[in-house]
Amino acid sequence: RLTFAGRLVPDFCGSAMIDTKPLDELARRVAALIAATPAKDVERNLRALLASALGRLDLVTREEFDLQREALARARERLAALERQIAELEAGARRRDSTGG
Repeated sequence: RLTFAGRLVPDFCGSAMIDTKPLDELARRVAALIAATPAKDVERNLRALLASALGRLDLVTREEFDLQREALARARERLAALERQIAELEAGARRRDSTGG
């Protein structure tokens, strides 16, 4: 399992997600700090900085993640069915070969 800053990073095959509580708490504290000061332009600059930093990350929405997980599950089911079908065909071919016909 991959971790970053002590948090589990999703492997896109399981359902592990990064804990957003620390980010939410940071945002709440920054908002409270800015609200207590007259520096609204600092807030705008900080928001722009955070938006820029987050924009560079290769993130997906929860909805996109769930859709991809469902697609992967369907693909795995189809693969398993095809593997079973191949095994049945191979077994039939071995039976025909062993009976000489």
